[in-house]
Amino acid sequence: MAKWGEGDPRWIVEERADATNVNNWHWTEKNATPWSKKRLEELLVGLKIEEDGVKCEIKDIAKIEGEATINNRKKKLIFFYEWELELEWKGSLGDSKTSFTGKAEIPNLSEENDIEDIDVNVSVKSSSDEAHTVKEVIRKKGSDIIRERLGQYIKDLKTEFSQNLILPSKDQKKSPTAIEKKPVKKDLSTLPVVSKAAPKEQKIGVKINTLTYKYQEDFLCPPDELYTTLTDVVRVQAWTHSPAEMETEKGGPFVLFNGMVEGIFDELSSPNKIVMRWRFKSWPPAHYSVVTIQLIDKQDHTVMRLTQTGIPDSDFDRTKAGWRQYYWVPIKDTFGFGARVGSL
Repeated sequence: MAKWGEGDPRWIVEERADATNVNNWHWTEKNATPWSKKRLEELLVGLKIEEDGVKCEIKDIAKIEGEATINNRKKKLIFFYEWELELEWKGSLGDSKTSFTGKAEIPNLSEENDIEDIDVNVSVKSSSDEAHTVKEVIRKKGSDIIRERLGQYIKDLKTEFSQNLILPSKDQKKSPTAIEKKPVKKDLSTLPVVSKAAPKEQKIGVKINTLTYKYQEDFLCPPDELYTTLTDVVRVQAWTHSPAEMETEKGGPFVLFNGMVEGIFDELSSPNKIVMRWRFKSWPPAHYSVVTIQLIDKQDHTVMRLTQTGIPDSDFDRTKAGWRQYYWVPIKDTFGFGARVGSL
């Protein structure tokens, strides 16, 4: 790590109490799953719905499956949450001593859906007219109230739970408003100019024998969907199941799989072509392969053609297997793009 006055300012070690994630440059992730489960239970269990003499109450959450995380990258918070809920309700009509029970299923609470687009599917166990009347109150008025509570959860996730995820620099006081203050500017006039492009390969005195790999696979989605899946950091995190760092622009770096893979984007031609310098971290210093991904529209599917040159022959088998095991299969499993497979 460099100190002030030397090296790339993004990697400078400051004097600060926490001594971590200086300038908020590195990727940090905070697990919000346990907190979310507790908060959703607080907001939903015991919720009362009343209208036209019908009285109902959410008695329990029978199922709560999913996860939530918050990521900080260069002072930008990225929220990821995906939940499937099953609520149990109980209600009655007027002063009747007969009560009815049922479920309210919420299959799509995620950052991809606006509050009004979240589904609340209501069912009742009885088939009587009275039961249907109670159910309709929950389906109409109750769904709106439930969505309001889910909206409160999202608000709390983005305010209450995310506090202190963006850390103050050494000259900022650690306070709830610290993230709103402008960072103290340092004199960087003595620092070298940093280019986004990678340095040219250094002569390290060792000859590396390399091989070329070609591969083709079909995906049941249009080219723009697959292009976004490969270049949008939120989607990349979803199919890699790990933090990712990406600057999706020409010359922008990327780091995947907890640092195992790194590289630089050389060409981004949406939605049909991606060219990048790509390497395993374990490869000799400054050695990159060149990966060209072409996405060809076939109307009912997309053909992905990959050509990778400059693979060290000693690591060819691992590289070849890795594309399928860590890229194409997880992408299909995560987004439902499954289709035919074949090699060139």
